[in-house]
Amino acid sequence: MVADGRRIGDSLVILTGAGMSADSGVPTFRAADGLWEGHRVEEVATPEGFARDPALVHAFYDARRAHLAAVEPNAGHLALARLEREWPGNFLLVTQNVDDLHERAGSERLIHMHGELQRGWCLACDHRLPWAGAMGEGAVCPACAATGQVRPDIVWFGEMPYQMDRIDEAIRTCDLFVSIGTSGAVYPAAGFVQTARYVGARCLELNLDPSQGSIFFDETRLGRASEIVPRWVDELLD
Repeated sequence: MVADGRRIGDSLVILTGAGMSADSGVPTFRAADGLWEGHRVEEVATPEGFARDPALVHAFYDARRAHLAAVEPNAGHLALARLEREWPGNFLLVTQNVDDLHERAGSERLIHMHGELQRGWCLACDHRLPWAGAMGEGAVCPACAATGQVRPDIVWFGEMPYQMDRIDEAIRTCDLFVSIGTSGAVYPAAGFVQTARYVGARCLELNLDPSQGSIFFDETRLGRASEIVPRWVDELLD
């Protein structure tokens, strides 16, 4: 395949962030003042915050989980699912998002590096499980029957993102790396483009505004994910 006059190979890695789901009505959470829906990050997105006030943290994520029922995948999600089906080579979609819109659009070769809203993690027995509806402080683990030990299976600040070895291997062997809807401010995801660039992959950014790491990309295309992602997919496949 050829992109902008340069031939690319068959290995593709795509990273998506909050801007991917924003067009579906999913809040990006973190505002310019650093608050997430009126809360400091330390209150709702750290293990220490959960230990101090589990009721607040549960209420925050229960509300986010309930909101998922009111949103649908947008044209960008659907385009990436189509790309996965039709791409002739290796394909991996890595998302920083904790919603399930990629899955509902049809994506299957997918890693949620920051966890998933609709999963729980029992701190008593280390069991991870699907979770629908409210969790709350009284949640009971179906594996060990412990009460009040289940937390959202979300990677909080200070915790290690999931499947980093697999992600790193895919980026180090990819021919094309594409970042969609990310700020380039949160590591380790913010450093993926530098790894891809180091191994010689072509790097493309699709974003509403240039990210903090925009300088590392070969090309940046600006616009809403629901508009520019389908156009790019059509171009790549055609």
